[in-house]
Amino acid sequence: MASPTVNFETVTCLLDDSISNLGFESHPLKIGWYNDVLPASLRQPHHEDTLAVVVLSTPDMFERAFLPFMEKGCCQGVSDPIDQCVKHTINSAISQSFPGKKVEVSYDYEMLPASRKPKFLAQTAAHVAGAAYYYQEADVTDHPWGDKKKFGVCIHPRFGGWFAIRALLVFEGVQVGCEVLQSSPPDCVPSREARIQLLEDFNLRWQDWKYRDIIPPVQRYSQRQRDYFSTRPAQRPALLQEWGFLQKEKGGSQLEPPASGSLIPHSGHG
Repeated sequence: MASPTVNFETVTCLLDDSISNLGFESHPLKIGWYNDVLPASLRQPHHEDTLAVVVLSTPDMFERAFLPFMEKGCCQGVSDPIDQCVKHTINSAISQSFPGKKVEVSYDYEMLPASRKPKFLAQTAAHVAGAAYYYQEADVTDHPWGDKKKFGVCIHPRFGGWFAIRALLVFEGVQVGCEVLQSSPPDCVPSREARIQLLEDFNLRWQDWKYRDIIPPVQRYSQRQRDYFSTRPAQRPALLQEWGFLQKEKGGSQLEPPASGSLIPHSGHG
């Protein structure tokens, strides 16, 4: 059977058919939208009209994709189980929906080997795709922090902070024209006071989850999902063993603890 023609509309439909029922969202964009807001050192090396898609995980992902992934015993090696699940889901969707097409996938945790810079800026990609608004210091008039740096954070119009930005898919050789217009992400935290509260909660108290409720979300993480993400990365294999998803072997567990990384989840939540 011939593979489908890849364009702006079919990419959205086919990806949604493959991953939406597993707790993921896909949002198309042009590479030019992304590159236009970044310095040359952080831009993607593709033509400005190249079609790309940013993939988000919603609160449903944990129960619909991650736990079944663990139940099937698909988790192997030493990398983070969530990262393995996301990669497995996206790779399966690409191979099933776009056979033979060249799709470059960058994940939120991946770094460029030479510069050690992220392969893509997750929150910037989500903003320019119209998926979630990226609130930063510059969005606060006369902010009160002086020279104290405050990291920005994306807020989803439906889920607030209860989501994560997982990957950027670039459809190499597929270009879209001027008929595709960019949409601004919904500004769901419009007041100066609320933006100050959001950035302070995210930077100073992100572990208490409060920043995620800056707007009333339609859905939050389940208690089990909160327990998982509240557990330090080094202790998550033990938690998965307690839940019955990993078996202990002589000398230790099947999965070694992932690196803890930055304290603040800069790639767009956990």
